Amino acid sequence: MQADLIIVGAGMVGSALALALEHSGLDILVVDGGPLSIKPFAADAAFEPRVSALSAASQRILERLDVWPGIAARRASAYCDMQVWDGSGTGSVHFSAASVHAETLGHIVENRVVQDALLERLHDSRLGLLGNARLEQLRRSGDGWLLKLADGRELRSSLLVAADGANSAVRRLAGCATREWDYLHHAIVTSVRCARPHQATAWQRFTDDGPLAFLPLRRGDDEHWCSIVWSAVPAEAERLMALDDDAFRHELGKAFEWRLGEVSQVDPRLCIPLRQRHAKRYVESGLALIGDAAHSIHPLAGQGVNLGFLDAAVLAEVLLHALERGEQPNDVRVLSRYERRRMPHNLAMMAAMEGFERLFQADPLPLRWLRNSGLNWVDDLPEAKALFVRQALGLSGDLPLLARA
Repeated sequence: MQADLIIVGAGMVGSALALALEHSGLDILVVDGGPLSIKPFAADAAFEPRVSALSAASQRILERLDVWPGIAARRASAYCDMQVWDGSGTGSVHFSAASVHAETLGHIVENRVVQDALLERLHDSRLGLLGNARLEQLRRSGDGWLLKLADGRELRSSLLVAADGANSAVRRLAGCATREWDYLHHAIVTSVRCARPHQATAWQRFTDDGPLAFLPLRRGDDEHWCSIVWSAVPAEAERLMALDDDAFRHELGKAFEWRLGEVSQVDPRLCIPLRQRHAKRYVESGLALIGDAAHSIHPLAGQGVNLGFLDAAVLAEVLLHALERGEQPNDVRVLSRYERRRMPHNLAMMAAMEGFERLFQADPLPLRWLRNSGLNWVDDLPEAKALFVRQALGLSGDLPLLARA
């Protein structure tokens, strides 16, 4: 089977790239190791444990790809405020969408909801889809790539995009080098119901073990549900996972300082080891890495998928401009334009998250004083907070056309 462009990975980022290039004239094939089926959705169904905090920039991309209606028809929870505080001190800061005259800071959406809305659009398009197709071998063949699947089928393309996640098979088989390190933390994720409504606010407390986030969820008119991301050292995460639901609810409420009252209900928990990776290069001749295949960061601010959507939008823009100029889209000089635009932004975000994580894990008294003073200082500077909010919303920086207001 031959295609001009093969995208390995039909997750959120790979699917977005395919849809952004739907009318490019390229023969595109999206390949995934799992089934490309859409899960039936029920409005009263339990929440999926993995969620994303979609920024306004990501929402604009999904709107322009005609995917957002499918998300809104399922379930999306807007949040307008963010409250951050140091559990070991007195520092706190409050961010508000109103500070930049915006309606929301973003939306908390279950990953499965985003994925199904994207798949819905892919199935309605004329793009090629190949599910249950696990990549087993990869090698260069002439000016392109030869992909061999586990069932023996072979695929050929002059341009290959790796969108197959943090443990990318394409990145590994192509021999792309990465820098990576273990955070020595695990993240416990689940959904909980609290006694008090979340007030459309994302809450984050920095504990001695790691950050704890309560992200607002909405089921119909019920605003008492939150998605939690609780980062802890492995031994503590193992202890928390071993607790029964009643004991876990109590530990969680205490760690959150009962900001939303008692935690009355908890869904099944997942525990995810946290590891940061960054590819030394995003591109080579005929190959590009996007999303978690190129970079994975600490879930501190829920920015992972937003970075991935911007990767997809920029790469699509670069390829479309190259086609308009009669350039070969697999030319490394073309693909390098994508790398030059995205790598600095991604590195800056990764460095900021790493800095926050290290600062709030620091024990020395001078650093504790610094972070508490810093939070309070920022909270007293409306201009500084507005700058942060604009950045989070995607209202500044080198944005692709799909993400611009």
